[in-house]
Amino acid sequence: MPEAIPSQQASSNKPIWYFLLFWTLLNTLQAYTLELHGDEAYYWVYSRFLDWGYFDHPPMVAVFIRIGDSIMHNELGLRLLTVITSSASIYLLWLILKKYNAGAKWFMLVISGLFIFHIYGFTTTPDSPLLFFTVLFYYFYQRYINEDKWSLAFILAIVSAGLLYSKYHGIILIGLTILSNIKLLKRASFWLIAVGAMALFLPHILWQINHGFPSVKYHLFDRSASVYHLDFTTLYPLGQLAMAGPLIGWFLFYSAAKTKVSDAFVRCLMVNFVGTFLFFLLSTFKGEVQPHWTLIAFVPLLMLAIIRFSQHGNLPKWFYGLAVANIALILFIRSALLFQYPFVMNIGQFKSYFGFRDWTKRVHEKAGDSYVIIRDGFQDPSKYNYYTNSTKCMSYDSRYYRKTQYDIWSIEDSLQHKRVYFLQDGPEKGVTTDSVVDEYDRKYYSGWVDDVRTYQQVDIDMVPEKLKASPGQLIRFNLTIHDPYKHAISFGDSSNLHKAFLEACFFQDGDIKYSCKADSVFNAINIDAGATAKYTFAVKAPVKKGKYDLFFSIRTDPFPGSKNSAEISFEVQ
Repeated sequence: MPEAIPSQQASSNKPIWYFLLFWTLLNTLQAYTLELHGDEAYYWVYSRFLDWGYFDHPPMVAVFIRIGDSIMHNELGLRLLTVITSSASIYLLWLILKKYNAGAKWFMLVISGLFIFHIYGFTTTPDSPLLFFTVLFYYFYQRYINEDKWSLAFILAIVSAGLLYSKYHGIILIGLTILSNIKLLKRASFWLIAVGAMALFLPHILWQINHGFPSVKYHLFDRSASVYHLDFTTLYPLGQLAMAGPLIGWFLFYSAAKTKVSDAFVRCLMVNFVGTFLFFLLSTFKGEVQPHWTLIAFVPLLMLAIIRFSQHGNLPKWFYGLAVANIALILFIRSALLFQYPFVMNIGQFKSYFGFRDWTKRVHEKAGDSYVIIRDGFQDPSKYNYYTNSTKCMSYDSRYYRKTQYDIWSIEDSLQHKRVYFLQDGPEKGVTTDSVVDEYDRKYYSGWVDDVRTYQQVDIDMVPEKLKASPGQLIRFNLTIHDPYKHAISFGDSSNLHKAFLEACFFQDGDIKYSCKADSVFNAINIDAGATAKYTFAVKAPVKKGKYDLFFSIRTDPFPGSKNSAEISFEVQ
């Protein structure tokens, strides 16, 4: 027999308060005992360099972390605002759903069964503030639909800006909400929301302009896969079901889709639910979509499912048992993280939560107070910075990797011509003379580098005469070299221990197939701070026919060279 949903539960807040207490305590315990994920450490370094924008994301996560970390420098401090806003979000969702006669029991069962809500109950990434501002947006929008007040419009302008400052995905929520209710455009107060949000977001837009739109280039172009793989699309729905709840996700999706649209707010939820999942499904055709990117869709999914339960009046009896089993499974995973069960410590992203406090101690024993450079990867340098409570470690983003915020920060300036401890994931003759092995047998090869000289932030613009060439043909590229530093730079070698080389690099499938060095004229170039210099690079095309990705790289020993220009497609015919 179906199980009825007692309507009297909808008016009771007492069970919700007990649930929120348990939820907050669990997240607090998890936040305090679990080491930082690599991404969290990266965003902690964000908070050391507060700015209106960053290479990967807007700045709200840095603000969240800075506030908590200023109270206490430990894992709980970094995650403090996430724990608080997670509980606040759940309570606001309850207030929204009470108006649809939601039952407390089913609300608690469903919300505690959403795996993605558990993840962002204690993990602090840009998704944490995004979740909070998403719920805030729905809370005030529900009121604004029925009350066309300037005060509510003013609040929604601030909340909308908060969405955008949290993660760029916020624009999807705002756009789909307008699409669900075009009549909003006729309200004078709506334009206060639009203009106010854009005015508040303007500092970030100016930051993007001043830095050459790094986030736009990265998210829209650099993250696109060069080759489409079918599993980008086929694995997408499986990831979404897992995020919704390993056992009950499928039923929540079914229930949400069956919800009767009874008013403008439910229509807004439905458009956002369908539209967001569809947007990211289409995105799988240009690259891999990570399961958590759809976080903003799980808020309407939850609300639609609960509203459907209320509309239907009863639920299949088996769902209660399945929901309890789903929660038990999630709590088992969380306890495995809490008590460090061996099996969970070797699973995918979970690995990043363990062992780096000890690893940092071992590296610091060797490096002392010297600067540290770690090749290719922003997570390990960030963990070293966090657990030493410093910013003395830099990621050397080589030509084989991608750019990160480390290509913008001033850390690189601080270690020029100093003796630096260098780590990478493989041995290299004449460079790595030592190694660091942590308690999980992760090995890093290391060595000292004297008189460090790097040009990681130098930017090279190219105006190619041709993008196609015959094998071995000489092609002249007119380059503009920008000095982004606050000091003049020189590529001369006479007074430097390590020589500088400019190389044209031809890549295929992520590997360099051919490179061509610039002549000695390059080493005569001197550029004042913030200025530019012109250089004509005569590049000999590869002799092997095929399609290549070409970019220009400045290399100084013993480093492999950084990626100093954008990539262009180059074909040898």
